[in-house]
This record gives sequence, structure tokens and C-alpha cells, in this order.
Amino acid sequence: MTSPDLVREAVGAVVDPELRRTLADLGMVDAVELNGSTAQVRVLLTIEGCPKKSDIDSAVRDAALSVPGVDAVDVTLGVMSDDARRALSARLHGGRTVEDRFGPNSLTRVIAVSSGKGGVGKSTVAANLAVALAARGLSVGLLDADVHGFSIPGLLGIADEKPTKVDDMILPPRAFDVGVISIGMFVDPHTPVSWRGPMMHRTVNQFLSDVHFGDIDVLVCDLPPGTGDVAISLGQLVPTAEVIVVTTPQASASDIAERSGLVARQLGQRVIGVVENMSDWTDETGVSHTMFGQGGGADVASRLGVPLFGSIPLTPSVIASGDSGVPFTRGDATDLAVRAFGDIVDRVVESATPRGRTSIPLSV
Repeated sequence: MTSPDLVREAVGAVVDPELRRTLADLGMVDAVELNGSTAQVRVLLTIEGCPKKSDIDSAVRDAALSVPGVDAVDVTLGVMSDDARRALSARLHGGRTVEDRFGPNSLTRVIAVSSGKGGVGKSTVAANLAVALAARGLSVGLLDADVHGFSIPGLLGIADEKPTKVDDMILPPRAFDVGVISIGMFVDPHTPVSWRGPMMHRTVNQFLSDVHFGDIDVLVCDLPPGTGDVAISLGQLVPTAEVIVVTTPQASASDIAERSGLVARQLGQRVIGVVENMSDWTDETGVSHTMFGQGGGADVASRLGVPLFGSIPLTPSVIASGDSGVPFTRGDATDLAVRAFGDIVDRVVESATPRGRTSIPLSV
């Protein structure tokens, strides 16, 4: 015999697509009744215009129908009260500072992807790194800190998606199982963002403070090119962040790339390695493709005294991924660029140091 409790248990196990917690844990299952073989379920959404309400409705129906004896489901979607919403926001996200979330005692590793100049594929590296880490089973967030030249939403195919605001908590859209936040989600993509330093600092601070990525293993930050305000702000807010420097093989790019690594060190951050993008490659016919010279990545790594994590060949798949909204790492596993990037991700994972070593006082 079925019962309301069995239906409530099944529905409560549904995971909210934005908060990544079960409906039971979030207190969203308001009421469950049985009328013969029909289950009547009332679920409270976090906000009136919840962008995932159709997904939640569908998942709740499927969960209730999975209970033996239930042949039909009536789902009513209500909305949490202001007090309930504030309580939920405080429980999940409130009372924690940037240092609590991403400081030295946090279990979240912060990796900033930087470059000395624009146009070297830094955002491509950041987006593919986040997606590749998520594909390996890690919980990952991606923060697009390139306020003036944001491109992460387009690279991940979510240019039209918007974050959800629950009280003081911002829920980021998800792409390829990565939580993503960018200023491009708040402004018209065709309107330039003309902000001075203080505005950019407040934006980075708010993204780190108010965006609820959940309990993540890694936060990848796509920094703007150069050594300006945002790089300094991230260094002040997250001085324990690790930095990957991206360059192309040509000397004019590698000479400038070194500077971003030096500034990171001045801010107390650890430069963990260099990635060379747009590198040469040889196709299946034996033809060599060298578009931007050779050796720049190795030169930067040598001058900074860090390892060269690897070189990404400028294959057609990498070029096409920039416009398709699908990271090239999700493509053919035999592609030269995919294989090369897999080796780079291995090096990034291996470079991690233990985190969260906080002493717990004990008394007998």
C-alpha cells in the first residue's frame, strides 16, 4: 500500500537544479496528499519567477509516479514566504565572508587564469579547465572577472541565461555541470561596460560574497588581461588563489605574459604553471601548422621558475568551439587539442596543495 509518507520521501529526494540540494533539505515540499491513486503535491518555489519551475514540476511528477500505487499526480507550485526565503538564504549562504568561502582554511581551491595581453585564449583556457574538472567529478564554479571583455557566457552557450536572486543570495546559471557567473548576465551584451576601478572591485567582491556556488571543490576565475584593477582586487580578496599564466608561442605575447605572473606573486598568490595556447601542430597528412611561432610558453615558464603545464595546438576544433558554445574538451577524445588539454588538467590537479587545515579544539 502506498502512503503520503512514501510520496513525500520520493518527492523530497528531487534535487533543485539551481541550489543542488534536495527539496526536502530546502523545505520546499509543503504538502502531500493521496486521493485514491492520485498524489496531490504542493511545492514551494524560492521565488515567483523561478526559471527552473518547469524542470522542478517535471521532476516532482516523475518522482511521485515512481511510487507504487500512484497513477496520477497533481502538482501545485507555490512560493516561499519572505521569512522562509530569508531563513533559507541565511542557512545556505549567510554569515560567511569571502575569506570563509575562499580563504586559506576553505576547502575550495581558487585558480585564477591570467594573461599579460588580450587575444591569447585565456577565457578559452578558463572555460575548458572548469568544464574538464567538472567532467572528472569535481564540483566547480566559474567566475568571469573580465568585466570589460566578458566572453564566458558565449563560450559555454548560456549567453541568454540570467542568475536567480533569492534574498541576498545569487544563484548562478549552470553549463556543463559548472556554476557560472559573469557581468555579461546582467548587462546588454552589445553595450560596453565603462567602469572605473571602484566599480570593478565591488563587482568582484559581490560575485565572491553573494553568488551561491554551493560547496565547490574548485573556483576558476577568468581574469581580464593585464595587471590592472581586477587582478589587484582578486589578490586582495583571495590572496591564496593560485595562478595559471596563459600565453601564445610568439615573443611579443610571452614577454608581456610574464608580467601577470610577477604581479600575482607581489600580491602573495602562487603561480602554479604556464599554458601555451595557439601552438603549432601537425595534421594527419604530415603538414605542420605554425601560426604564431614557437617557444613562448617554455620561455615564460623558465623566467617565472614554474612548469609549463602544456601546449594547446590551434586545431580546427578549438577554433570552432569559440563560436559553438560547446568547449572543445567535450569533443572527440582523439583530437590533438583534447588530448593535450587532458594532460594540462592532469598537471593542474597534481599541483594542488592540502587545504582547510584548521585545528579543531578538543576537550576531555
